[in-house]
Amino acid sequence: MSSVSTANSSSPAPLAGPVLAVVSVLGKDQKGVVAQFATYLAERGANIEDIAQHVVRGFFLMDMLVDLKDTTVDLSELITGLLGLGGTMGMEVRVHLHSQRRTRRVALLASKEPHCLDRLAADFAAGTLHGEVACVLANHPDLEPVAAKYGLPFAWHPHDDLEAHFEWLHAELTKHGADLVVLARYMRILPERIVRAFRHKVINIHPSLLPYFPGAAPYKQAFDSGVRVHGCTAHFVTEQLDEGPVILQDVFHINVGTDTLDDVKRHGLELEAKVLSRAVQLFLDEELVVVEGKVIFKPGISRFLDRGAAGRAG
Repeated sequence: MSSVSTANSSSPAPLAGPVLAVVSVLGKDQKGVVAQFATYLAERGANIEDIAQHVVRGFFLMDMLVDLKDTTVDLSELITGLLGLGGTMGMEVRVHLHSQRRTRRVALLASKEPHCLDRLAADFAAGTLHGEVACVLANHPDLEPVAAKYGLPFAWHPHDDLEAHFEWLHAELTKHGADLVVLARYMRILPERIVRAFRHKVINIHPSLLPYFPGAAPYKQAFDSGVRVHGCTAHFVTEQLDEGPVILQDVFHINVGTDTLDDVKRHGLELEAKVLSRAVQLFLDEELVVVEGKVIFKPGISRFLDRGAAGRAG
């Protein structure tokens, strides 16, 4: 599979400054990947300014920051060739042009609990999360004041008729062009059609260290079982409940015999908001990929492009 985030091409022409792009390569580890891509680019006048590569679980990941200013071929030809080279090696190749970077649009799904929505909205407002909240969608009106506090568009639809609710939800996600869907304690199981439409683009926070205590009331399960460590899990949503690829997990300690169930919940809610926000940050900064059902971390093209932009400004 190959993809490219570029639009119309143009013939090579002298340009005043750098034309930066990130070439990302992912696939089964094999010999000669770096050499073949580096040679292909060099032979066509492209200059590799930075490179990061590593192998995880037998998979090769590479991001290259490339200056295309002096390329000797048409841009579309260059990119088509990169995709073709990847295809011959069974590698996925993506080319991201700095000039055509688009702010990722994020849909936040909520219900009645405010802690995750408030943290995410605050982090977006502070610029910690590099994206744009396209909408806040809910199945209750309770959190509209939270959205209003941050100037975020809010809409809700009752879930008495679940089919009608999900039809509305799917239409809203499509209308707003959501690149990422975040379940900020939405408290509903998404239907398969929405999960499929946003494969590996729906992030949920579950209040336990999965696979332990899945399903309902995990804080009570942990409290009743007497465990001394509990936590939460940010994961991608799949058709299997609470079994999607894990992004992040974190823990807090329970003082058995001293902490009440309310204490456990309070510590857990604080941690949920923090972990969910960090998982969203990793997605938006493109610092993770899903390979064979597991999340693998990588440097992230946003870091490359930000570095390139800083160099160009300097």
